[in-house]
Amino acid sequence: MIKVSDNAKAQAQKLIQEEGMGESAFIRVGVKSGGCSGLSYVLKFDSEVTEQDTILEDNGVKVVCDKKSILYLAGTTLDYSGGLNGKGFVFNNPNANRTCGCGESFAL
Repeated sequence: MIKVSDNAKAQAQKLIQEEGMGESAFIRVGVKSGGCSGLSYVLKFDSEVTEQDTILEDNGVKVVCDKKSILYLAGTTLDYSGGLNGKGFVFNNPNANRTCGCGESFAL
């Protein structure tokens, strides 16, 4: 399961509306090779589900993740930070043993 904080929910809804994506839009999250620590997070808005996807919902937000990435992201909370140190979506991943300074990559 991937959890979605209230801040992430509000920002996702705002961005989906600004992009005019409609009610079928959702957050697509995943993991790919690369980054300072070996694996990088992927986040984008999408409206098409494939056979390889797992569909989740938390806090009224639909989150779609490919079946391989869900193994790395199980238990993760998606948050949004608008603070002075940067602005954007943040993955709070309990499975990560090490993360880079920017928080965009991790290792298991």
